[in-house]
Amino acid sequence: MAKKAEKEAKKSGAKGAAASGTKAYDASSIQVLEGLEPVRKRPGMYIGTTGPEGLHHLIWEIFDNSRDEAMGGFANDIEVALLPGGYVRVVDNGRGIPVGIHPKTKLSALEMVMTTLHAGGKFGGEDSGYKVSGGLHGVGASVVNALSTNAKVIVHKDGGIHEQSYKIGKPLAKVKQTGKTKLNGTITYFRPDETIFTGGIEWNWDKIVSHLRQQAYLVKGTRITIIDAREEPLAAEGEEVFYLRELGLEVPSMAFYFEGGLRSLVSFYNQHQTAVHKNIFYIDREQDNVRVEIALQYVDDLTPRLMAFANNIYNPEQGTHVTGFKTALTRSLNSYGRSSGILKESEENFTGDDALEGITAVISIKMPEIQFEGQTKGKLGSVEAQGATATVFGEAFAAFMEENPDDARAIVNKVLLALKARKAAKAAKDSVLRKGALEGMTLPGKLADCQTKDPAESELFVVEGDSAGGSSKMGRDRRTQAILPLRGKILNIERARLDKMLASEQIKNLVVALGTAIGDVFDINKLRYHKVIIATDADVDGAHIRTLLLTLLYRHFRPVIDGGFIYIAQPPLYKIKRGKEVWYAYTDEEKFKIVGKDAEIEESPDAELPEEDVAEEEEANAKSKKPMKFAIQRYKGLGEMNASELWETTMDPARRILKQVKVEDAADADRIFDILMGNDVASRKSFIQSNAKLANIDV
Repeated sequence: MAKKAEKEAKKSGAKGAAASGTKAYDASSIQVLEGLEPVRKRPGMYIGTTGPEGLHHLIWEIFDNSRDEAMGGFANDIEVALLPGGYVRVVDNGRGIPVGIHPKTKLSALEMVMTTLHAGGKFGGEDSGYKVSGGLHGVGASVVNALSTNAKVIVHKDGGIHEQSYKIGKPLAKVKQTGKTKLNGTITYFRPDETIFTGGIEWNWDKIVSHLRQQAYLVKGTRITIIDAREEPLAAEGEEVFYLRELGLEVPSMAFYFEGGLRSLVSFYNQHQTAVHKNIFYIDREQDNVRVEIALQYVDDLTPRLMAFANNIYNPEQGTHVTGFKTALTRSLNSYGRSSGILKESEENFTGDDALEGITAVISIKMPEIQFEGQTKGKLGSVEAQGATATVFGEAFAAFMEENPDDARAIVNKVLLALKARKAAKAAKDSVLRKGALEGMTLPGKLADCQTKDPAESELFVVEGDSAGGSSKMGRDRRTQAILPLRGKILNIERARLDKMLASEQIKNLVVALGTAIGDVFDINKLRYHKVIIATDADVDGAHIRTLLLTLLYRHFRPVIDGGFIYIAQPPLYKIKRGKEVWYAYTDEEKFKIVGKDAEIEESPDAELPEEDVAEEEEANAKSKKPMKFAIQRYKGLGEMNASELWETTMDPARRILKQVKVEDAADADRIFDILMGNDVASRKSFIQSNAKLANIDV
């Protein structure tokens, strides 16, 4: 009976599958991806994204292997070179990847490292030769290999040169010895597969330099060189040399070498700031098998800057080591504040936010068997790091303050000022933004809101001036598009506290319109619009207003930027007319593409060629070969457009051009905002002079 029922069930299942047109879900439906297939099938699982961030992650993965050799004391010279055709070449003078035959797999260890997931020399602790490392999963080199059309590794080791080449992760031949050498180290070539990466193979030189400069601070005593040889054909023949710099190519290059380590990094971040105290705090000590290295200095600013690293991997989401640091910092400052009498009995204790205001700190821990959350290692999860960091830093910082009383008093007074300002700001916030306003119940009168209440389809255009506000209100799609005009330039909030900010009507209107509130009650889930579009004029004042708005959003609404909700509108520079034909040009290049370089141009807002004249002119010009005539209007501001023009060019989702605001390097973004919007005039002048050639000047 059981067998008969089973047979009937199978029969009925097959009939059901056939009737629905789908294949039966049975054992044959289960797929097993072999080798490196999982990486190509789901690359985002291994490198986070297939956009520019994931593309550059390939360089970090190969570089990290070289850096781990330096961390172990086996290497002190690393070179990264960009080559023609999208290739990257990474070299170190470490021990070289082992090339011998593995006893279990009977394959060369080099082939295993490059073609097998979870194969590497970083699992066995000190027995493997790595006490600490950034690579833990053994997937770095093999993932890069899998996502590359071509790769090649050349190993100098034990007197011999060994190499192996790969195509999409698969070896083209066995590892072979190709010569003799007196050197030790590894040379890795790879070219990413453009079918994997959505933005193509476009290396960002500034991004690479910034990341590797940071690494040079973290591995003190190691030279790191970056070479841009993308336009140099000879660079592709670099196999004849160990370091590409030996060829003496006249190409852009940068070299970093720092003996000061984290002290030097804090000095670099604070170069455009006014220091509150003279001496930079620094500690490098081991506790319970966790090496803790921390440097910090307070500056005359409101924004905290915390950079966290674990085994030299940057942790943008911080983690347990930062938690330990914050706990010990607040405890130490409260203790010294009370014992010194600076913090009176009538005053409440410092909070964590008070202690962090104006601090620049770099927290770096190194430990075996480290635990990260995710392959991209954005957050440290190792519990033991918290206690070790808190103990080492707490003891060392207390000693620093006792030994440097002038520095200690300056720091505690700075934190006391933050405490008083916090209380004043809270009182101002309570009086300026009532509970109803914070929840978006009392919207500003200037706001022309949209009809839909669904944030996912709602857009807020923040426009410059009442004139542009009037045109955009008439030209918008009322169902989904809201308009908030701003009158003139908003307050520069770079050095303004919350109470002063909320006294500004313009800023208060924007805060209420967004719906998220601000400060300690900020809630990203209450954002009323999932597209916040900054639309300012295409002139110097428009650029200034845009910068002021971005400063406000970066300092106080950072999750809104990180969530991808902020956009910059790109209105056209020119309206071009010939009879009834109309074109809009967003750049000078587009203008010349439309009219041609030899065209006769009538630059007048009202200039227009009647349709009958156009036909006559075309016929006459065809015979005489004279250039055509065009009427061109140069837009200086959004207010010069009527409602229909503004809709066609800037607001219509089908035709407009929007640029999404992203923060790719928070430390660099922070530094640029300090320079542009802070009090250091000399640094701002130097920045403008250095970057003047990049500006688009409308004469």
